[in-house]
Amino acid sequence: MREVELLSPAKNLECGIAAINHGADAVYIGGPSFGARVAAGNSFEDLEKLVRYAHPYHAKVFVTLNTILTDRELEEAERQICQYYNLGIDALIVQDMGLLKLNLPPIALHASTQCDNRTIDKVRFLQNSGFQRVVLARELSLSQMKTIHGSCDIELEAFVHGALCVSYSGRCYMSQAACGRSANRGECAQYCRLPYSLQDGDGKIIMENKHLLSLKDLDRSDYIEDMMDAGISSFKIEGRLKDVDYVKNVTAFYRQKFDNILEGKDDFKAASLGKTTFFFQPDPERTFHRGKTSYFIDGKRDIVAQIDTPKSTGSFVGSVLSVSANSFVYSQDKPLHNGDGLCFFDKIGNFDGFRVNKVEGNRVFPNEMPNVKVGDRLFRNYDIQFEKELEGKSAERYVAVDFELAENEDGFIIRCCDESGTEVELSFSQEKMMAAKPEKAIENVKNQLSKLGNTCYKARNINILTKEIYFIPNSVLTESRRQIIELLLSKKINHKLHKKVTLPNLQNTNPIEADNVYNQKAFDFYRNNGIENIKDAYEKEPKEDEFLMTCKHCIRFQMGACKKSGRTVTLKEPLTIQTGNLSFRLSFDCAKCEMMITGEQ
Repeated sequence: MREVELLSPAKNLECGIAAINHGADAVYIGGPSFGARVAAGNSFEDLEKLVRYAHPYHAKVFVTLNTILTDRELEEAERQICQYYNLGIDALIVQDMGLLKLNLPPIALHASTQCDNRTIDKVRFLQNSGFQRVVLARELSLSQMKTIHGSCDIELEAFVHGALCVSYSGRCYMSQAACGRSANRGECAQYCRLPYSLQDGDGKIIMENKHLLSLKDLDRSDYIEDMMDAGISSFKIEGRLKDVDYVKNVTAFYRQKFDNILEGKDDFKAASLGKTTFFFQPDPERTFHRGKTSYFIDGKRDIVAQIDTPKSTGSFVGSVLSVSANSFVYSQDKPLHNGDGLCFFDKIGNFDGFRVNKVEGNRVFPNEMPNVKVGDRLFRNYDIQFEKELEGKSAERYVAVDFELAENEDGFIIRCCDESGTEVELSFSQEKMMAAKPEKAIENVKNQLSKLGNTCYKARNINILTKEIYFIPNSVLTESRRQIIELLLSKKINHKLHKKVTLPNLQNTNPIEADNVYNQKAFDFYRNNGIENIKDAYEKEPKEDEFLMTCKHCIRFQMGACKKSGRTVTLKEPLTIQTGNLSFRLSFDCAKCEMMITGEQ
């Protein structure tokens, strides 16, 4: 039976705990440094707290160390990795192969999507190099996932939800080229979210001030079962910069999806323990949401960019029916509340937003009257009622435990077993006094052992196996229950949930390219593994003709000018996009259905 894992992001300890409470089988989080989100670092103390919280659920904690490193940084990275292992971290998500030449503890390694994992050869290379898991490129279709799974013997992880990078991950150098902030060093300035003007080969402006590289958000909630069948074991939600309400809502949404699927599949099971109960109805459109795309998963081309705005648009609530001086009437597809945030696109596609001051039926009084027109479609990108639901206790998660009370010569034995089969027992001395009221004594034992308070456990079965029915004081039962739960928690917290794969470091003859090599140890790693085509990182040696982005998204397709799909528009090339004083040239590889971006001189 294959385990399937729902993997949620954690900006910090609060988000990590919320992810676990809302059904995550694992969380990924940044450490003090070297993560691909430099603004999402966390202390060792908080990481340890998260491990101690997660492990009783058999939930795992992965640390992101997925940037390329300089030679000087490797020593500090090695020190941190040893500390992560001692804290009980279950795996590291890494990009830099130089780390594999360090003196590492036996901690599991996952190859980040920043490694650009798109081919059988690349995944097999990483498998042979000792990785336990590969995070596949977002651009792969179900068919490609299935082919890789059938050709490789390694865990596969794929993104299922969240923001999308327009470039293949690990192959974006635009931010580095434009302002010296490297995406591969965790400092991306997000030039893909800026407005651009599109210019043709004659210098004519075809489109002005549009977010031509800004993609919709990924949503593969309708493809989860297909991805399971294609060989995906871990389903990743993007969002290590997102706030706790996003983590709660999206994790809960996918937990419900997962549980419904797993009920009907005998060959899969959840990767962690516990049953989660929600006190709200999850809906991804009610937190940060740019619109959605399944992003080529069915192998078909589609419009994947939201060129009018990179901001959250939220969910559709209705259309404007009439407008007066200080209010407007809308069609009330969904009810609004005082304090909601609304947005709309005007007739020429400009994005605008405002706050709702008061609602009377289907008449809305904004704080400041926006320039809405009859027919404008309204979207809610801040849902004040939903935010209030998420502020309080929005979920609880418990692991079932069974108790047995038996006797020995000196007194009694309590055994406790959680739903994974992990068992602990506790002996305690106590005078055996026959119960004057046996039924009440049995009820009292069960009642006292069921009082599990603020722990993650909930009593399921309590069996009394003594030869006679004895009276045991409440104080003794209470202390014994406390001690045995501490024993169980200690055993779970200290348990290493993820084992390191010990595969030989084989000589690889697969024709892969080694990109983003930033330190000598990474170079030595590739050379020792038979790789000849080794390229220095752009950050180390920028090249004028280097592709700054390689994208599956195609502006030519977006505009109806695709040469392979029956174009309706003809564009004079070469095409360039411009923002401020920056200009970039577009080129196209139609055989691969890829768009490349280079810097203009």
